[in-house]
Amino acid sequence: MKKFLFLSAFAAAFLASCGSDDDSNSGDGQLNGVITSLSDPDYNASSLKGNIGADIELPAGTYILDGPLVVQAPYTLTIDPGATFKATAGGTNVYLAVEQGAKLNAVGTASNPIVFTSNATTPEPGDWGGLLICGYAPISGGGTAVTEVVDFFFGGTNVNDNSGSLAYLKISYSGARINGEKEFNGLTLYGVGKGTSINNIAIYNGDDDAIEFFGGSVDVSNLLVVNAKDDMIDWTQGYVGNVSNAYAIREASYTAVSSDPRGIEADGNFDGLSPTQAGQSNPVLSGITIVNNSTAVISDVFKIRRVSGANITNTLVKWGANAPAPDDLVDCTDSLGDAAAGTSITVLATGANLNLTDIKPGSNAATVNVSAGTTGGADTAQLSWTGYTF
Repeated sequence: MKKFLFLSAFAAAFLASCGSDDDSNSGDGQLNGVITSLSDPDYNASSLKGNIGADIELPAGTYILDGPLVVQAPYTLTIDPGATFKATAGGTNVYLAVEQGAKLNAVGTASNPIVFTSNATTPEPGDWGGLLICGYAPISGGGTAVTEVVDFFFGGTNVNDNSGSLAYLKISYSGARINGEKEFNGLTLYGVGKGTSINNIAIYNGDDDAIEFFGGSVDVSNLLVVNAKDDMIDWTQGYVGNVSNAYAIREASYTAVSSDPRGIEADGNFDGLSPTQAGQSNPVLSGITIVNNSTAVISDVFKIRRVSGANITNTLVKWGANAPAPDDLVDCTDSLGDAAAGTSITVLATGANLNLTDIKPGSNAATVNVSAGTTGGADTAQLSWTGYTF
């Protein structure tokens, strides 16, 4: 689970004075790292990077993402359907980030999605960073925190904060690693509010988690995850949104995994270090399918811990014939705190190597119902736009 630095008022003020929010937009039309229009000399579709310092619309076409592209407050970056971003490989310094108070409207269509991928001749997981969105929605303990991989603030008091809209969006080969403790993901949502619209997202071949929520209240629907090296779905630090209709799979040919890959990994607070904080994670999940056809072990299918709650229903777990048994099917225990009281998980499962009684409800007696079944879970028809063969 990711590690964060919580800032005192003094430290926050100091970082704000030297962080990305302090970039000046006064040099419009000058080569100063701030993009204010498509005629600005800082704008180069063949080497796209810098700070978005005005409302910008990028039309359909191919862009080479060649460094950090940061949408600054209060501006909006709009990406039209059919745009493809090829990220320069090998860089933890290649990513798209949205600051608090800024917006990203990247809305493709089923027939013309928006694509983020690697520019490598032979793409690999972790070729580039990924997408990061920071909002003003609450996090556990309240206040503001700063991200680990790049120094952006997130968190606040606005449950309905709006960071824009994402739809019909594909992300591949992301998750660049800075070190063993600090990694990007495919899509990372930091304190993102419920006013943000996120649906129809496909994340392929990432080097860390596919999607991770750090607090916030945003809802995500129609999600496809293919071959995440670490966790398929991860949340921490007070996430309270809804995730619906998600299909996550590790394919038969996939062998690259982290030390403890999980289907779902859940923490209530920052790394389990603040179990008494107000506002612990407690999301709602429904229509979830988790599939392992690989010969690589998945540590836990569900790991709900560190005072996180959850209400998980209509979930299907499918284990292929060659997939080894997970360490645990459902584990609600942890040395830094078990799942919160009121946690409820209902699962149908199928697979010769699954032990349907492999359940650890934890000290707070999570309600866990596991039974044999082959139906339910995600409605894959809603994900047909991805072109994936289910």
